[in-house]
Amino acid sequence: MPSHTIKLLQDDPHYQPNPTAHWSPSHNIDVRRPQLIVLHHTEMRSAKEALRTLQTSNDLGRVSAHYLIGADGELFQLVAEGARAWHAGQSRWAGRDDLNSSSIGIELDNDGQSDFSAAQLRTLLLLLGDICARQKISPRQVIAHGDIAPTRKSDPSARFPWRTLADAGFGLWPRAEFIQLEPANAHFDPWLALAFIGYDLRDRRAAVKAFRRHYFAVEGADDPQFSAIERAVLADLQAQLLEQ
Repeated sequence: MPSHTIKLLQDDPHYQPNPTAHWSPSHNIDVRRPQLIVLHHTEMRSAKEALRTLQTSNDLGRVSAHYLIGADGELFQLVAEGARAWHAGQSRWAGRDDLNSSSIGIELDNDGQSDFSAAQLRTLLLLLGDICARQKISPRQVIAHGDIAPTRKSDPSARFPWRTLADAGFGLWPRAEFIQLEPANAHFDPWLALAFIGYDLRDRRAAVKAFRRHYFAVEGADDPQFSAIERAVLADLQAQLLEQ
């Protein structure tokens, strides 16, 4: 676990036995098992402002996340990992809705236009390693809010260094040695590959825009025609998922 002080919540009191009842536990239950980790940026002026928003009802509505990482690398925990934070909103990934119920949300203190600090990324990588190990989440299942809600959200921005995460073993990332400008399969369909990765194709322009933000660090590019390199990247990402 990072050496920074984890603030606010360690254990949610709602998960403790009721002191007025006889504790007679049953084994016939299911525990919420997160399957995804969703990264966000706060688009606010400071971590302090973001904390206030994530802890209270305000004009942005009631929102929360499991963790917030300040630009200085300080780590805050707001919601126990076994509880359902309100961070994903209306979203869809790999055919699943209600992603608040199956994900852990991590907010990054960032205004949406600046680079993400080295200190912040160090804390993030430590936190991702810890969560994936404890919760048995595949390291590949680290995605962007913009990936799961492409018609509404674009965070984290194109400045987020997904390659840095990939070098540390997190997220799905193309393998340079396997990139072929012409996929071996003559019948390769980039849209089917995009859906196979997890993107919701109900709005294809939004989906391809999110894909380009994540893998090519490009904002606002929604042309539905794929370039040769984009097709090659999609082919390799699909192949990696088929190999696992």
